[in-house]
Amino acid sequence: MGELYLRFEYHLAFVQLVLAMAGMGATLRLSDFAAVAAAPAAFLLGFAMQLLMVPGVAALAMFVFSLDPGVAVGLAIIAAVPGGTTSNIYTFFARGNIALSIAITAVTSLVCLASVPIILDFLISDYVPSDFAMPRARIAMEVLVTLLIPLAAGMLLLHSLPSFADLFSRWAIRISLAIIVLIALGAAMSGRLDWQTFGLQNLAIVAGFVVVLLLLGFLLPGILGFSNPDVIAINMEVVVRNVNLGLLIKASLFPATAMALQGIAGNALFTILMYASMMIPLALVLIVYGRRKSAST
Repeated sequence: MGELYLRFEYHLAFVQLVLAMAGMGATLRLSDFAAVAAAPAAFLLGFAMQLLMVPGVAALAMFVFSLDPGVAVGLAIIAAVPGGTTSNIYTFFARGNIALSIAITAVTSLVCLASVPIILDFLISDYVPSDFAMPRARIAMEVLVTLLIPLAAGMLLLHSLPSFADLFSRWAIRISLAIIVLIALGAAMSGRLDWQTFGLQNLAIVAGFVVVLLLLGFLLPGILGFSNPDVIAINMEVVVRNVNLGLLIKASLFPATAMALQGIAGNALFTILMYASMMIPLALVLIVYGRRKSAST
């Protein structure tokens, strides 16, 4: 299985992202975008935190710590991608502002066509070989093909066949999650996930990164006086990243078969998967917090 993973890493990441975005698109209607106009202040804060604060925290970690190049690249990819495809579902269970969550997810997904290459170029230039050239056009095209087009196709499916869209959405997302498990298993069996090489210090840095995002997700909206449902929605968008897109970008820029980049590729993949495993428990913390706050008001 390890050898198959090395051959088909990019294709697995491609398929799982297309399925995830089509599945999420099948839950969205054009009317959901009206939430941007209905709650502009909360939306603008969430949008700014996604595009500026999260990359800023990653840049600070790179400045303060002497990061392994693979870990730095992994954090940069996590910081560059928009909110995750499951953040809206988590927000619903946490009794947050689901319309706000959907609006931030949808708009940042559109903007990431331009923002992802720029943020990555800014963050990882010091951690890659001097002859490495950031393929901005290719990244933008991959975002278009694997994220925006499937999202639009899913929305069209909901509009045209609403009775089928719910079934499609559930199974598309389930299969996407299963492929992520295959990617993790394949990487482990190919020797690309090495706990000893990664080390406890790097693990602590990834954990610290996600915890800082969680705390800032509470602090900034709270200071500005937003309601608890808005705080929950914004925090989910900040913490729950689009790991699906991150895996595709990693597979595209730093393939496991590229000998010169193997050190970066392995730890970058490990960092992304570790972040994914940590963000889910923190999302559950937000769900418990949100439901308790809702019950007490």
